[in-house]
Amino acid sequence: MDLDQAIDDCITQAIDDEVIPGAVTAVVDRDGLMSIRSHGVRSETNRDPMTDDTVFQIASMTKPITAAACMQAVERGILELDQPAGQILPWLDEVQVLDGFDKSGPILRAPKKPVTLRNLLTHTSGFSYAIWNSEIAEWTKQSDIPNLGSGKLESIRQPLAFDPGDRWEYGIGLDWAGQLLEAISGKSLAQWMTTEIFSPLEMTDTAYECRPDMKKRRADTHVLSNGQWKALAPGSQTKQPEFNSGGGGLFSTTLDYAKFIQMLLREGELTGQRVLSPQTISLMSANCIGDLRVSPVTSLDNNLSANFEFMPGTAKSWGLSFQLNEEAVEGGRGVGSLSWAGLCNTHFWVDPKTGLGALLMTQTLPFMIPQVADLLEQFERVIYATMTS
Repeated sequence: MDLDQAIDDCITQAIDDEVIPGAVTAVVDRDGLMSIRSHGVRSETNRDPMTDDTVFQIASMTKPITAAACMQAVERGILELDQPAGQILPWLDEVQVLDGFDKSGPILRAPKKPVTLRNLLTHTSGFSYAIWNSEIAEWTKQSDIPNLGSGKLESIRQPLAFDPGDRWEYGIGLDWAGQLLEAISGKSLAQWMTTEIFSPLEMTDTAYECRPDMKKRRADTHVLSNGQWKALAPGSQTKQPEFNSGGGGLFSTTLDYAKFIQMLLREGELTGQRVLSPQTISLMSANCIGDLRVSPVTSLDNNLSANFEFMPGTAKSWGLSFQLNEEAVEGGRGVGSLSWAGLCNTHFWVDPKTGLGALLMTQTLPFMIPQVADLLEQFERVIYATMTS
């Protein structure tokens, strides 16, 4: 069976079983696009079909692009991985560690080590997300800080949940990495990404602002309601966000992100345009957290996210800024593959060992509910079974 047919069978079955309302998938190798398939609908409301150029809110799939932008600045000598970040952004020199609560409120103290760009890119800075950390959630409630979706810069001014370098915990570090790049370059993150990444890679449908032509192709976000997928009405943004979120602000298409993946497979170059050196790609693709390991994540808001762990039972480390599996996945990706995802169940991996990359793009909540996690695994197995048969 050919690759397209195998993927069609997998995704069609998932839509028939109401696992998802729709998806766009892609498989790439170093030479280009091997498969792009669209199934189901962009919206259960108007039944518009998914198309290859459907626009998705990619949420945390923004993070690897932010990391690539920061590493371009490292290559040019304007940022350093291990420089105390507070030397560039004084607020990061003042940030404190949350050590619990007493009757008078939060207990805060100075961190034992300064936050660095390396910490921010590897989720070892101490910055966390309130949705996945109960103490930060409580601090957010007590401090009346704006939520992350508000677009306000104040929303990321939160304490550290632990001392920098002490452990891996998923968090808002990439938002601060983006702020470092803006401060040192004098450009907005959007400007830097457009000039240095999107234009050279011809990622014409990736942006912080959804242009009118992109809005027409945008998939609605769907939530499960009594076992049925319901499309949320698209929110109208009345105010511009105060900052470009390095952790999760981009819109993109499967085709555009496939170009980013192909650039990684090609060690930093695509169609004659070099955006990163092979040495930088090698560093970004290596374990950058030493003996620390990625741990399962517990959700405090089941409307947004289930508890999750990718590839359970497989040891996972972290690069700049990708999850790395320390062992090959049976029937799937090779050892040292790079991967991550976005909150609305947009998923990718890059397998340098076999020279393959893949995307499974939906627009559904909650994140990583079991049926979607199972589909992601099936999708991966189908690709490798077809490629090795």
